[in-house]
Amino acid sequence: MKYEKMIQSILKEVGGQENIESVYHCATRLRFQLKDETKANDEAVKAIDGVLSIVKGGGQYQIVIGQHVADVYNELQTMMGTTENEIELKDAKEFKQEMKKKKISSQFIDVISGVFTPVLGMLTATGVIKGLLAFLAATGLLATTSGTYQMLNIVGDCFFNFLPIFLGYTSMKKFGGTPFIGMAIGAALVYPSLTTIMAGDALYTLFSGTIFQTDVYVEFLGIPVLLMNYASSVIPVILTCYFAAKIEKFFAKRISDLFKTFAVPALTLLISIILAFLIIGPIATFASDLLGAAFTALFNLNATISGFLYGALIQVCVMFGVHWGFVAISVNNLATLGYDPITIAGLASAFGQAGVVLMIMLRTKNKKLKSVCGPAIISAMVGITEPSIYGVTLQFKKPFMLACLASGIGGAIIGFGGVKQYVYGTNGIFGWLQVINPQTGFDSSVLAAIIACAVSFIAAIILMMTVGKDSIPESK
Repeated sequence: MKYEKMIQSILKEVGGQENIESVYHCATRLRFQLKDETKANDEAVKAIDGVLSIVKGGGQYQIVIGQHVADVYNELQTMMGTTENEIELKDAKEFKQEMKKKKISSQFIDVISGVFTPVLGMLTATGVIKGLLAFLAATGLLATTSGTYQMLNIVGDCFFNFLPIFLGYTSMKKFGGTPFIGMAIGAALVYPSLTTIMAGDALYTLFSGTIFQTDVYVEFLGIPVLLMNYASSVIPVILTCYFAAKIEKFFAKRISDLFKTFAVPALTLLISIILAFLIIGPIATFASDLLGAAFTALFNLNATISGFLYGALIQVCVMFGVHWGFVAISVNNLATLGYDPITIAGLASAFGQAGVVLMIMLRTKNKKLKSVCGPAIISAMVGITEPSIYGVTLQFKKPFMLACLASGIGGAIIGFGGVKQYVYGTNGIFGWLQVINPQTGFDSSVLAAIIACAVSFIAAIILMMTVGKDSIPESK
């Protein structure tokens, strides 16, 4: 195996396989949950050939590998003699005990990263497709009424529209339940007949005159059902799966093995889906709407300052691996508002990192450092900044801070320009596709986003030539 030596060293230095509670990966990192983190030898892990750095945050021991992390992860599973389910899944009791040991913030980061990490690749891929489609429509290269547009639109919409089904799978895995039960819960929330029911005449209206005003179309045993549009939603399915995992565990302990195969999932689905429609879904939807509106209002108080702060600090959050909360906010805003004005402020951060790394590459005479800089710049330009951060800028500290400052300048321009993100995607040049309004096409905000990225890149170069010119020893 290609990475056998590296993986053997990692397993040894994190305290052995017996010290690993679970492990999965994101775009660039192996994310371990260790039984005893003190058994891990941080300096030895950092010294392993192929490891860029380590990050400890959100209750995880994260080893930064780079863009080939998926290959390393697959070989890691093979060497550990485990399947994906065996290494990731814990029953509800273990999950509960594990959560008790963590701070609330760590619990949140751990849950969000565990739920969203497996789907981010598909979210980004379909987001890029939707962005390209918006570009083709805005330039007049493809008519929105054509069959070609409609087919490509299906490809771009398929994942995000039915997101609850996929989050049902990952949520149940994270909470220690059966993933296919989670998928069934997600499917129920986006069941096609719900749209037909909601298109009919309402029986009556609840909470009239308030922000919670809702039409009632059906009742369940005389109880009004507050039907919502759960397509692309996030919070309802995650919360429902949390309770579903507990319900499944409860029945699994009390039902005879003779009936367990069908009785446990049947009872779990009946209770959890009814709860979802009657209580969890409506409350979660109201909460989602309020959350999105609150963050948007906060950002709109002063979009320029907010954009600067977000742009400057997002790379720090990435460094500590605690940026997952913003992923949840972004996806939630896209589902509830149809756009996200907040996390798009970080679009220019990749260009700030790229500009700093470029100057380091031009200044240093160290061949090994130069060889790292080239791929790191390319990686940053397509939205993956970890190679730039851990492979180059962070080890010199000052260049990393200058990259954050340059990113903040870009974020301020994005905030001032009223830039919004209409599809989920990546940073870098492909990020420009996210800001094209599907309804109006190119507008001033698209130009503001491109200018912001260019300014961040140039500002990073200027800052390195002036303030940071002595921060990189030529021979280091």
